Amino acid sequence: MHITVIGAGAWGTAMAMAACRHPAGHSVRLHARDPGQAESMAQQRQNNRYLPGIDLPPGLSIVNGPLGPWVDQQAGPTALWVVATPMSGLRACLQVLQHVTAPVAWLCKGFESGTGLMPHEVQAETAPALQAGALSGPSFALEVARNQPTALVAASAHASVRDALVQVFHGPALRVYANDDIIGVEVGGAVKNVLAIATGLCDGLDLGLNARAALITRGLAEMNRLGLALGAKAETFMGLSGLGDLVLTATGDLSRNRKVGLLLAQGLSLDQAVASLGHVAEGVYSARTVWQRAQSLGVEMPITEAVVALLDGRLQAREAVQVLMGRGPRGESV
Repeated sequence: MHITVIGAGAWGTAMAMAACRHPAGHSVRLHARDPGQAESMAQQRQNNRYLPGIDLPPGLSIVNGPLGPWVDQQAGPTALWVVATPMSGLRACLQVLQHVTAPVAWLCKGFESGTGLMPHEVQAETAPALQAGALSGPSFALEVARNQPTALVAASAHASVRDALVQVFHGPALRVYANDDIIGVEVGGAVKNVLAIATGLCDGLDLGLNARAALITRGLAEMNRLGLALGAKAETFMGLSGLGDLVLTATGDLSRNRKVGLLLAQGLSLDQAVASLGHVAEGVYSARTVWQRAQSLGVEMPITEAVVALLDGRLQAREAVQVLMGRGPRGESV
């Protein structure tokens, strides 16, 4: 199959590498927006900016150029387009791809800033004719690039999209499970980033493993409440894109969102914490939109609310913990 991945960050590069390694011998192109980065990757056969020290597969083609004209010129038989931009770049990318006939999938996780829309809602508004969906689940780009075992979820209302993602990516080191509940998969992918900031804060303040377990479990309840209010299936949140992604992002040392919480606990400002990462931490940008979407639906999300207050500077690290611990008693199912 012919696959084009748009976005040469860590995640886009890792997934292009995974597709290129597939036993079926896929033809894979990775589109880099920055001409300098594209030239460096083509010559050095590494993405030194985001995945230093890891060699690109010999068959991976690196291309660049303004996206609109470049897409229009691609008359070849692209069988799958994969959008690997951050959430902030998804709308513009889908506008460019709105007339392609092959399946389209995105890798970003979050709610769009300003509109509060999930990725599939952005697609429905921007490019409604596309056969599209999401590839999500518990995964760090570095481990995928290293060809370490990983399991993901191909989520779409369209069987053709789910099938294409399984065909392209399911292989010896990468398992891909199909799921038609794109709402649940996207809610899980967005909310877990916000909860990982809270867990990083908990760990940074050395509150203990009991506190971490409680935070993850109550965070899962928040995720479930929001998802059900939006029309998701409850069982999705007990799967890879719910519980699986939450546990990984909230506890893994490679988690950028958890790192933000750790740095805030150390007394760094939000700007200092984000600047030190060198990568996008989606939870920082989607926390407010997650909270606003929950408020509009009357869904209670106290952990998310505390994270938003922390990021806004209305609460300090220990104050956020005190707010959560000071809530009145209630039943666990509430």
